[in-house]
Amino acid sequence: MKSNKWFLLMMFALVLMLAACGPDRPESGEEAAGEGANGSGEEGSEPEKPEVLNVWLDGENQMEVYGEIFEKYEEETGIAVEFTEVGMTDQLEQLSLDAPAGQGPDLYQQPHDMIGSAYLQGLGMELDPSEFELDAFNENALEAFTYEGSLMGVPFAVEAAALYYNKDIIDEAPQTVEELEAIMEEYTDESNNEYGFLMEATNFYFSYPLLFSGDEQIFGQEEDGSYNSEDLQVATDGVVEQATRMQEWFQAGYLSENVTGDVLDGLFTDGKAPVAMTGPWKLSDYSDALGDSLGTATLPELDGETMTPFMGVKGWMISEYTENEYWSKDLLKFMTNADNSKLVTEGLRETVPRSDVESSNELLRVFNEQAENANPMPNIPEMAQVWEPMGDALIFISNGDDPREVLEEAKSQIQTDIDSASGGQDSEE
Repeated sequence: MKSNKWFLLMMFALVLMLAACGPDRPESGEEAAGEGANGSGEEGSEPEKPEVLNVWLDGENQMEVYGEIFEKYEEETGIAVEFTEVGMTDQLEQLSLDAPAGQGPDLYQQPHDMIGSAYLQGLGMELDPSEFELDAFNENALEAFTYEGSLMGVPFAVEAAALYYNKDIIDEAPQTVEELEAIMEEYTDESNNEYGFLMEATNFYFSYPLLFSGDEQIFGQEEDGSYNSEDLQVATDGVVEQATRMQEWFQAGYLSENVTGDVLDGLFTDGKAPVAMTGPWKLSDYSDALGDSLGTATLPELDGETMTPFMGVKGWMISEYTENEYWSKDLLKFMTNADNSKLVTEGLRETVPRSDVESSNELLRVFNEQAENANPMPNIPEMAQVWEPMGDALIFISNGDDPREVLEEAKSQIQTDIDSASGGQDSEE
């Protein structure tokens, strides 16, 4: 755990150091370098077509679906698209090495919480929203791909945790937390490894909707929506109150810190629990295991308010180093239009953030509905310092420590880590 913490601190510091190493961004109104024409592609100023555009994809499934999309693009434009498989989590680091040498892709993909790092390293091109038709896109998803007021990419998938339930055990999913508590009371039997409700309770990603639903948030926000990393709100009265509720569930045996992702999968698919909370990436496995007995539902209401899980967003970005700005934007528009987004949701089982694209899978559509009521994960680099202290706090809460003291300690640790990583001298310690 310590090595992971110091790795995150080093990566945060590295991001700040690399901020000065990226290419010079053109001022507004300057011509895009190397195109001989305005990068926005005003009518009549279409630059010469490149023979090839390069794209990095993540995983074999993407290779098949996007391969079909790229073939259609070549038929329409005559521009071939060469694609290479590079894991999404590796793409930013690889790009920082390849792009300055002229070997990187024109387009790549990132989760939205990494766009701040991409921007600070000079690896992601700022986009003008007026150049793209974005009316049909989920506003939360677009917000998630906006960093300090600048759109950094176009989202192609959203992910938010929701409920799975076993229709062989319960007829309907719980609509409120009170109904969920009743299910937990009826079906939990720790001695037989049976639970009314399964979740990775000490994983902050999944516990977030139980702690931060309502007006609570991790960082304060300015009027323009940007996050204020100096305004940490992880220990407010509302968060403490909800952490106390979670602690009561731990003490009653309803939740267990021993339920990892693998344990959850095994218990739920073995019929040891009627309800589980996790993400849409489990849908294929659970459908195979439970067939028609599987149901999905949005999270229950907490105190009359819709619970709001984290929303993760995956999107396409254009490399700041591309020499084909106009045609990279053209391909980006093509990849994320309604027709091709339909191929993505059907072929990849992704929840696509477009109101005019609906999956034929009714179980998957629930996750799209949940994403409409989810909070984008803060996309500032300081968010990297939140995960470990909050995860530790949840372990201490599960063990019976005072929630307020634990959360205050986590807040202090997060601030110290942010100060240390940024080289600031204003840490209190």
